[in-house]
Amino acid sequence: MEHDPHQRPPWCAPRSPVNDNNVVPQRLSQVCRPRRVAAGHRRLRRLRPTCPCDRRSRGACPVASSTPEPAASVVIPAYQEGRVIGRCLEGLARAGTPPLDVVVAANGCTDDTVVVARRYAGVTVLDLSRPGKAGALNAGDAAARTFPRIFLDADITLSPDALGGMISALSVSDARVAAPHVRFRTEHCSWAVRAYYDVYRELPYVRSGLVGLGVYGLSEAGRRRFSDFPALEADDLFVQRLFTAEERVVTDGWFDVHAPRDLRNLVAVRTRVARGNAALARAGDDDVVGGSAGDFSTSTTATLRSLFLLVLRRPRLLPGAVVYVGVVLAGRRAARAAASTPSTAWDRDESTR
Repeated sequence: MEHDPHQRPPWCAPRSPVNDNNVVPQRLSQVCRPRRVAAGHRRLRRLRPTCPCDRRSRGACPVASSTPEPAASVVIPAYQEGRVIGRCLEGLARAGTPPLDVVVAANGCTDDTVVVARRYAGVTVLDLSRPGKAGALNAGDAAARTFPRIFLDADITLSPDALGGMISALSVSDARVAAPHVRFRTEHCSWAVRAYYDVYRELPYVRSGLVGLGVYGLSEAGRRRFSDFPALEADDLFVQRLFTAEERVVTDGWFDVHAPRDLRNLVAVRTRVARGNAALARAGDDDVVGGSAGDFSTSTTATLRSLFLLVLRRPRLLPGAVVYVGVVLAGRRAARAAASTPSTAWDRDESTR
């Protein structure tokens, strides 16, 4: 059954039994009613509703106190995501988890991202005037109410069991970062893009303790590893490098990454990645990541070694390896060319939106 966005979905934390206008929710209408004034008056007093269970005492109403707390906060930074934000929120609704605290941080949007997100009852929507992912992450993080804290890109969809797996793994006192398994959706892509991902998904970076690519979650102790998100594009790589391999957890479930459909958009994605990785490496050297402890150096040599060994073991991947190297080099060249004109706008694949 398709979810009605005007109804409160099951994954949203319920509102307080008494809202700001002193209107009693329907589910409590049989036990909590406002008192009427003396005869002759035509309207009700604006008083807090009283409940028979505590009318003569100061104890809390057992009906009101049974409201569950959110199991986790989900922060969704969004820039011009009106076409996909609904799909993302619907995916959360299908997860079947306990109530969630969901925050959409729309930043610099001129499309209908804010309008679409506000159709979903229980979602906190921030309408930020300035574009930029770091600012959106920090604003959404400040508005989030609980832990674990999950950061989710608006174009990512989760499997029904992915959210529960992350919440379970991160509801601990230890510092942890977690993400489910990744699936690259390439069924509508060109041959070259599919060949690229045939290689990319086999690299150790993806297969061993991958955190990022659109979704990651932090335990409360893990969130204390850094203060604010630095003004960098590679937020997922920044977070991943703060944790050892033993502290990174790959949980049950999966999330879908919709691959660019053509080489032009794939190079655009790799340009953003190259620019973000280079900026993170410089930030680590200059100590502009808030004093966060982590290895922010580049890993080009290790990646090339892994690529060479992969082709030796599986020669059929040689064409994909050639495409991979070509795309990465093109992205780096474009990143260097754009370095002199920094921008707060998001560079991203437009072919899947």
